[in-house]
Amino acid sequence: MLAFALVCVAAFLVFGFLGAPLIAWTIAIAAVLAWLAQFAAFSAAADASLAIAFAVAALIANIPALRRRALSDAVLGMFRRILPDMSQTEREAIDAGTVWWDGELFSGKPDWNKLLAIPAPKLSAEEQAFLDGPVDRVCAMVNDWEVTHERYDLSEPVWQFLKDKGFFGMIIPRKYGGLGFSALAHSAVVMKLSTRSNALAVTVMVPNSLGPAELLLHYGTDEQKDHYLPRLARGQEIPCFALTSPEAGSDAASIPDYGVVCKGLWQGKEVLGMRLTWDKRYITLGPVATLLGLAFRLYDPDKLLGAHGEGREDLGITCALIPASTPGVNIGRRHLPLNAVFQNGPNWGKDVFVPIDWIIGGTEYAGKGWMMLMNCLAAGRSISLPSSSVGGAKGLARYTGAYARVRTQFKTAIGRLEGVEEALGRIAANAYMMEATRVMTAGAVDLGERPSVISAIAKYHMTERVRKVVDDAMDIHAGKGICLGPNNWVGRGYQVIPVGITVEGANILTRSLIIFGQGAIRCHPYVLREMRAAKDPDHALASVEFDDAFTSHVGHTLANGVRAFVHGLTGARFAPAPAGAAPETARYYQRAAQLSAAFALLADMSMLAMGGALKRKEKISARLGDVLSMMYLISATLKRYEDEGRIRDDLPLLHWSVRDALWQAQQAIDAIYANFPVPALRSVLRWIVFPLGTPFRPSKDRHNHRCARLALEPGAARDRLTAGMYLPKGEEDATGVLEAAFTATVACEPIEKKLREALKRRDLVPRSGVDTAAVARDKGVITPEEHALWQNKERLRKQVIKVDDFPQDFARAEIMQKLSLEKPVAKAA
Repeated sequence: MLAFALVCVAAFLVFGFLGAPLIAWTIAIAAVLAWLAQFAAFSAAADASLAIAFAVAALIANIPALRRRALSDAVLGMFRRILPDMSQTEREAIDAGTVWWDGELFSGKPDWNKLLAIPAPKLSAEEQAFLDGPVDRVCAMVNDWEVTHERYDLSEPVWQFLKDKGFFGMIIPRKYGGLGFSALAHSAVVMKLSTRSNALAVTVMVPNSLGPAELLLHYGTDEQKDHYLPRLARGQEIPCFALTSPEAGSDAASIPDYGVVCKGLWQGKEVLGMRLTWDKRYITLGPVATLLGLAFRLYDPDKLLGAHGEGREDLGITCALIPASTPGVNIGRRHLPLNAVFQNGPNWGKDVFVPIDWIIGGTEYAGKGWMMLMNCLAAGRSISLPSSSVGGAKGLARYTGAYARVRTQFKTAIGRLEGVEEALGRIAANAYMMEATRVMTAGAVDLGERPSVISAIAKYHMTERVRKVVDDAMDIHAGKGICLGPNNWVGRGYQVIPVGITVEGANILTRSLIIFGQGAIRCHPYVLREMRAAKDPDHALASVEFDDAFTSHVGHTLANGVRAFVHGLTGARFAPAPAGAAPETARYYQRAAQLSAAFALLADMSMLAMGGALKRKEKISARLGDVLSMMYLISATLKRYEDEGRIRDDLPLLHWSVRDALWQAQQAIDAIYANFPVPALRSVLRWIVFPLGTPFRPSKDRHNHRCARLALEPGAARDRLTAGMYLPKGEEDATGVLEAAFTATVACEPIEKKLREALKRRDLVPRSGVDTAAVARDKGVITPEEHALWQNKERLRKQVIKVDDFPQDFARAEIMQKLSLEKPVAKAA
């Protein structure tokens, strides 16, 4: 009997692990019951009763029509009663974008072969030439200290260069005069610009992200496209998008700004139009914009739009293009977002009359603005802020590594001190994972995806990780980092980080509501089908669809529970890894598959236990989102390693970042258990998911050490880690001096060794005020050529460690005089 019980348990685990179909379960259960009846020697009556009961249950389970009558319709009725109402804006947000690799991660058994089969995105020769040419040139034209401390803006020549070279039209197709770049190229441009100046990067990325150009491309009328897109591509129009209001920030769907459909005079003729009233703030490029993309709620009380308004008075959120020169449009003064100094400010209008055909897409799109915005944001959020964050991380990895090699304390390069090494290793590994995420996400957009959940993951985690990177960099730079000035390459980056954290959805909102909240419905294989069936007024169709989705959902949950348990027992040894995966990474694929099964089970159990209340359980939702996010970051990192040809020198970066992500996912799961609102399920879930205890441990010190070494050593690995960033060509600024000092320091280390050995032998005696290297040269310890190299290194080193100081008024009088002299020249230009 014990053997039989063990066989039954084994069969249950195998069937569950493989996700066997219902008919297979039915046959297996029939075999078990038959054996049991024979073994127990039941009476004929008992056997008949058992057979009849099983046959009835089997027929109900396997025949959809019977199953619907006996079970599914009752569940559907209950589901309809408990399903919370969903607003139109919520439905449009959920329907926005597409499901991509996130759907695989939600499945509980991701197909890694699909991941590796996705083609690695590549820049075209023209796109690379643009990065090597105009992008490098504009970076060389910008001095960030001058921009952020003196001008509080880019110079006129820089603005003109950006317009002339098409920077504002990267996403606009060639037929309209734009560059027609891929999402990957768009991302690469923003990334490189951000390694030079945040204000420069933001100025370029805003016209190419969510705003008039993108909305026109997807929804504009032919007339609107033909008129505006060429002007936007040439920089004749500077666009902004006015969405955020004082009363509606993260809750942008509740904007109080409104328009009323009415008739009025326009250029001497009576036309159908809208009378608009709005008050916006935080509008990037707003103070210099010539064209406002405006979001507002449109009302049609007199039903003037006829069929287009569908007889409704409140048509919903609408987007329109409003030239800034329109009478009644007020462009306000500037905000100052933490010394990032990109153009940003408020605008407003009251009872501003404009023609109805200024709605983007015409009257057909009246009231469809939120859908338009959500769909565009699903793609746009994949590019701008993730790319600028990656640029920041790369710059900090390169320059902090260089500084840690040049700067010495206790007669040692600070980068070799283990405390500093720990922070530097984190910087390098984070930069590696962030670049992997940037490329994979931009590549998805180029494949035609609009990955709404993945774009939220990329935005949240890239901006959060660069915050950690800059914190580590500031700790390493210490006093050098906290004193602002033209020789400080890290301070402005530290100041501007909260801007990225805040825009395109505040990160707290993104983590707690969007990543899992949207993903649970959109990416889950069955939940959205169940919800749509529950809202379908056709009861017959709803019954069929719900029955199929619900029974599949039950099987999905059961299979993932078994998979999670088996993976926990076996250390995920039976989890799938892609065919031909590198041996050094195969275990990571298996462990990520284990996370996927655990996540899928926890997601289903959370939705079952909390139902619609899960939307308000933001802490649980956030932790589930953390698990999903870590799986995506791991996926991107493993794919990067394969796409780049399994470069062994990069393995420390992969080991540290993947192990850290596994550890963070485990911490999130542990927090879910600890706070699960149904106490009876806490221990059960913990026992199913991690039956032998938590398997993941933090990244190892040896991996961290090797990551730090990559940032400290010149060579191909360091160049790969920071590829795509702008590198000054000489010593014209602080970062150029730092690069030169780094190279000189490495070259002089053999000379330093000679000097140390001579001091140890007492061939040299150090004395205050005496140039020990010169004495060494005179005594033949080093050659004159080596002495010249040493002198150059010392000159550069002293420039690097120098901290800026200023006159009492911080030179404001001289700055104002300089700018006043430049103004006539700028205007003439």
